Parts: sequence; C-alpha cells; structure tokens
Amino acid sequence: MRTSFGAMAGSVSRVFAALAPASDFIYRDENESGRGDRRPTPRQPIPGREVQVTGSAELSAPPDRARLNLWVSSRKESVTDVKNSVSRRLDYILQVTRQHGVKEENVTVTKDIRRVENAYHMEVEVCVIFSDFVKMQNVSNLLVEKLDSSVTVCTPVFYHTTESLEKLRRQVCLVAVENARHKAREVCRMVGQAVGRPLLIKEEDTKEWQGQTEETAEPEQHAGQQRIGSATVFVTSSVFISFEIKPKEKGRKKT
Repeated sequence: MRTSFGAMAGSVSRVFAALAPASDFIYRDENESGRGDRRPTPRQPIPGREVQVTGSAELSAPPDRARLNLWVSSRKESVTDVKNSVSRRLDYILQVTRQHGVKEENVTVTKDIRRVENAYHMEVEVCVIFSDFVKMQNVSNLLVEKLDSSVTVCTPVFYHTTESLEKLRRQVCLVAVENARHKAREVCRMVGQAVGRPLLIKEEDTKEWQGQTEETAEPEQHAGQQRIGSATVFVTSSVFISFEIKPKEKGRKKT
C-alpha cells in the first residue's frame, strides 16, 4: 500500500504490535470498611492493560524551487563602453523574465567591474528563482537561443524551501502514527477488545536523504528529470505508541 500527498509518495509501513501483560486485571476500590474488590464496568478500561505498536512510513517530495543563474560579461577600453555593452544584454534578460511572469523580488542582479591591464572588465550575475519549472526551461532556452557567447546560462539548480521540508517531515510522522493506530485497532479487534486513548506517543527514529532510490529511478529520463530526481528528498519516520485497551462493548439487545 502506497500513500501519496500531492506530489509526495509513501511506502509500505512496517508495524509490530504487542499486548502488554497486566499485573492485575482487577483494580481495587476500598469501601468504608477498607475491604472489598470491585471489577470495573464494561465501559471502563482496565488499568495495566495496553497494546504497544510501532509504525513507520516513508514519504518523498520533489523540489519546489529552481534557481537559474546567468552571467553577462564584457571587456572594453572605457568604462562607458563596457557598461553600455553589458546593459543591453542585461535589459533583454530582465525583459524576458518579466514577459514570463517572474516577479521582481525573485530576480537578483549583482554587478562587478574591474580594471584588467589597459581595459575594463565587467561581469553581471543574474539570479532568477522559479516555482514553475516549465517556465524556467522556456526562459533558459530562449536566452540561449537569442544571446551570444558573452552571456552564460548556467544549469538550473533545484532545491526545497524550508516550508516544504518542514511540511514533509510533519506529514511522514503523522502517516506513521496513523499506520500504528490502524494496526492497534486490528490487533485489538482480533482478540475481542477495543483501542482506548493513547498513553504514549514517541517518534523513535527519523531519516532523511536526497536522491533517487532504485524504485524511483528510470533509465530513460531526460537531463532535467534526472536533476529533479536527484534533488528529491525522502524522509522516513518510526513511531512507538502505547494505547490502553478497553473491553469491546456488546451490542444492545432489541426490545
């Protein structure tokens, strides 16, 4: 059974369950004379009886951001000429990003100018952040096609935002808890009991890694898909939960 949340994929959970032995199945309620035992009513859980389960889950999420870097360079004998040369190309790059709906806050421009012998060398780095990978590829292809060798279009870098990673880590823990609770219900139903409230919930282990697994890797992927697969994050979580056991309520007889 695989679990998925949007672009996130889950794996088969591994769970074990144990019915914890009870030292005393009868709890004591002293009366006024200090003597007497009373068994709990069917609706009351018996103290000391619990079911302990562990559950695990694995989820994955592809990157949700791509960073495209471009370098514009020029070398001229005068400062004015080198600035004008770079500005024409820079203006075109910024125009293309605006036409593709890239917001201004997602574009960063860094300029550097220095003297090299008797000339001036200027470099401009443009960093563009995309959440739409198709749009990113279209911008990259267009700039490669329209601009000359003085502009370098770098290979895009795919990554996750902090928010998406935190969401993935929370979800995998919740899935592991749900798997453990489901197994506890199955175990108790098998022995004619019912699961009560949780007594202890503990995340015992969590692992996180980046890159394709053998199951997700495909031999005929394109370069872009391979980079996305390599940037995909996998997270596993293993939890331990102890539930109290309550007697299963008998159905009411029809009158």
